[in-house]
Amino acid sequence: MKFTLRQLEVFVAVGRRESVSRAAEAVALSQSATSTALGEFERQFDGRFFDRVGKTLRLNELGRQLLPKAVDLLDRAREIEELLEGKTGFGALRIGATLTIGNYLAPRIVASFLQHHPESHIGLQVHNTAAVVHQVAHHELDLGLIEGDCQHPDIEVQSWVEDELVVFCAPHYALAKRGTATLEELAAHPWILREHGSGTRETFEHAMRHHHSPLNIRLELEHTEAIKHAVESGLGIGCISRLALRDDFRRGSLVPVETPDLDFRREFRFLWHKKKYQSASMREFLALCRSLTAGVKRSDEIPFPNIP
Repeated sequence: MKFTLRQLEVFVAVGRRESVSRAAEAVALSQSATSTALGEFERQFDGRFFDRVGKTLRLNELGRQLLPKAVDLLDRAREIEELLEGKTGFGALRIGATLTIGNYLAPRIVASFLQHHPESHIGLQVHNTAAVVHQVAHHELDLGLIEGDCQHPDIEVQSWVEDELVVFCAPHYALAKRGTATLEELAAHPWILREHGSGTRETFEHAMRHHHSPLNIRLELEHTEAIKHAVESGLGIGCISRLALRDDFRRGSLVPVETPDLDFRREFRFLWHKKKYQSASMREFLALCRSLTAGVKRSDEIPFPNIP
């Protein structure tokens, strides 16, 4: 072949980061060596993979076609290397999860996976839905676990398990004793909500789409725990996943406010790039996720794995 795997590594690193300096750190080369390697790779085939925009390198059409194929080949090459080195287990896996999954479910699944496959390495990043979709689309993540919607043309989406948002308040709050409220009654209270770009906010706004008057949104926060603390202090009412509130409802530190007029159901979903090679570790992790939720109707009913 006219190219080497090292050249592909450099190209992929630059393609993911759109910067030679940041790519150099990833491939453990100097900035000048990384730039030289990329330039030689392009000259070998008398072509360009990037458009130079100031100090930023952006993939051109040829580069966009090459990136998923290069990532796929490198993933397969690493499996071959591990096999030749006598490593029969599973390799590294980069996972991105949205906040509800990433804070309340994914760490337990990762711990269970590593308990059974201690030779593996998993990198878990927690972001909102928009960020996870972006990273999967740009081959920065092997697998995404999201609670929002994804319409990206390059991404494969598969259903996982149903989830449901629930309105909640502090036990001393005005709505607590009733335990239920109409849409009109809810609109009279201040809200503490997730930020725009999150799957939770997307589901909330879809459910409230028939309410045309502006809501009194007192706070927008990026973390569910911050929302719970704000609601617990009596600042208003919130709306997040029942999964995130499971322990709080059991303790009585927060209470649900049922909303028969509103449909807060949604799905947790798996994401990966359509051209992504599914390594053995990725297939095993997906199988573990599916086995954990087999026969479960809703996310807050998932039996968490016991980790010694």
